[in-house]
Amino acid sequence: MQRRNLLQWMLGAALGASLATGAIAQDKPIRIGVTGGPHAQIMEQVKKVAARDGLNIQVVEFSDYIQPNAALAAGDLDANSYQHLPYLEAQIKDRGYKFTHIAYTVTFPMGVYSKKIKSLDQLKQGARVGVPNDPTNGGRGLLLLQSKGVIKLKPNAGLKATPLDIAENPKKIRIVELDAAQLPRSLDDLDAAAINGNYAESAGLSPTKDAIAMEGPKGPYANLIAIREADKGKPWVAKLVKAYHSPEIKQYVTSTFKDSVITAW
Repeated sequence: MQRRNLLQWMLGAALGASLATGAIAQDKPIRIGVTGGPHAQIMEQVKKVAARDGLNIQVVEFSDYIQPNAALAAGDLDANSYQHLPYLEAQIKDRGYKFTHIAYTVTFPMGVYSKKIKSLDQLKQGARVGVPNDPTNGGRGLLLLQSKGVIKLKPNAGLKATPLDIAENPKKIRIVELDAAQLPRSLDDLDAAAINGNYAESAGLSPTKDAIAMEGPKGPYANLIAIREADKGKPWVAKLVKAYHSPEIKQYVTSTFKDSVITAW
């Protein structure tokens, strides 16, 4: 009889340990990669909203555009929130990632900044103008310069324009391609630079106050949340989108960033 009770106790303990292990696995946080600045700030607020719906989020911050997708592909992240669709599509094509996007988030208007001039009309012959060195954001910078009459691109250049696509360059400006995160710190060495809104914000630059030229409010550069295709049907995905698209997050973005960051839903 004692032996039977001991066996029942051992089975119960094993079952309890199994259930505890299952609970731990179930409570494992959803790891979301972001770049520093507004993306990270917004996701920290999403984390609070999602917690009310039982979704545990861990925000993982990166300092460049390459690693969040590499980490997602490697399984070190469950999602990332930092890139726009042209960049994601370029990454999928170039690196073979099996990703999809589940929701649009915010738009950061790209602006041209300078410590030396107040207007693009003041650019001198041979001026050095920085643009991001990744294909989609570099093309975005060139398109912004074209929209302001600084250069003219070949008709078929598209969103992935490169300096080789410059057809007309009256002032013979020199395009300097740098990592997007380095551009704000390079303004002392450049005459001007086209800088993504999130990196401008991180450097204390306001697109509406400090930019000498800025993109219009409409365009293909709304940021999004990316996940692996295999995870699309998982329950946490819908909870994440619900939290991000909540009224609380829209209000937070509007009150915190004013016109520097615009919600895309």
